[in-house]
Amino acid sequence: MRIRAIVIRILRQFFHDKRTLMMMLVAPMLILFMMSLVFNSNTYVPKIGAVNIPAPLIQKLQDQNAEVVTYSSDEAQTELEAVHLDAIIAMNGTAPQVTLEGSDPSKNRAVLFLLQKALQSAVPVNSNTSSSSYLQAPTITYLHGSADMAAFDNFGPVLIGFFVFFFVFLLSGVSFLRERTGGTLERLLASPLRRWEIVVGYILGFGIFTTLQATLIAWFATSVLGLMLVGSFWYVLLITVLLALAALSLGTLISAFANNEFQMIQFIPLIIVPQVFFSGLFSLDTMSIYLRWIGVIMPLKYGADALRNIMIRGAGWDRIWLDVLVLAAFTICFMILNIVALRKHRKI
Repeated sequence: MRIRAIVIRILRQFFHDKRTLMMMLVAPMLILFMMSLVFNSNTYVPKIGAVNIPAPLIQKLQDQNAEVVTYSSDEAQTELEAVHLDAIIAMNGTAPQVTLEGSDPSKNRAVLFLLQKALQSAVPVNSNTSSSSYLQAPTITYLHGSADMAAFDNFGPVLIGFFVFFFVFLLSGVSFLRERTGGTLERLLASPLRRWEIVVGYILGFGIFTTLQATLIAWFATSVLGLMLVGSFWYVLLITVLLALAALSLGTLISAFANNEFQMIQFIPLIIVPQVFFSGLFSLDTMSIYLRWIGVIMPLKYGADALRNIMIRGAGWDRIWLDVLVLAAFTICFMILNIVALRKHRKI
């Protein structure tokens, strides 16, 4: 009887806590659904720019399901630098000259594999079979990276952004929750301070430590682990700090809807996990175009894109300014929502 009473009490506790019940039942299905979208998507189709290459080779590449578009030399180079192409194939005598974009080793392998299959059978340089010669082995160059580029160099920038975002979100949310449950926030709300002053004060106060954390993570990844860094470390630092501030303001906002640390952790499957799938850690090019829009509302996507551009492609301000503005906009938006959320506790 006593054991049954304990079991009944626990079951009633779960049924009364609708949030915990939803996290246990809905969150795993949501994560599995997102994983199915990522891993059951179509095979990646390489995007190749063709510059004066013979029609039979273009046909053979298209037969291998490559997306081949003919460009002039300058147009192809512009598209490759804008990361709209995975590779350029041009003719150097009778040998194809392959220029890989190079920042993603998996895409490099896909292009080279399709090219190798296309060249397995003899391909004439021109259609005049009586005088045509045949293509020789291709020469390969890289716009970014190299043949020795490791997968970690490609994933590393995304992982830097993820760890900064995840730990700052969790620690700031729990810390702000303790401020509220401990009565500190209530005392501040009872003081002459305005809501916006409280929010800005908390963001700046926590922001000092989150900036230190972001700096240490970026330094450790590039200097100690030897992660590829072609661009400026200061741009890397700028993006990681902006990501940390976005996570900080989001964490404090979400904490307003949690009553204890356990409930704060429950938000991780809904806030953090989706950002992993749409951050670029997995290729979105193979995902349905109707689902890619979800990444637009994910701060981590913009941070990861900027870090990849800086660390792998050596990009400067002209390539990352939009990501910087978007991350700053996320932070400001979350801060405004924090000010509104304080009305839940007490009007000033």
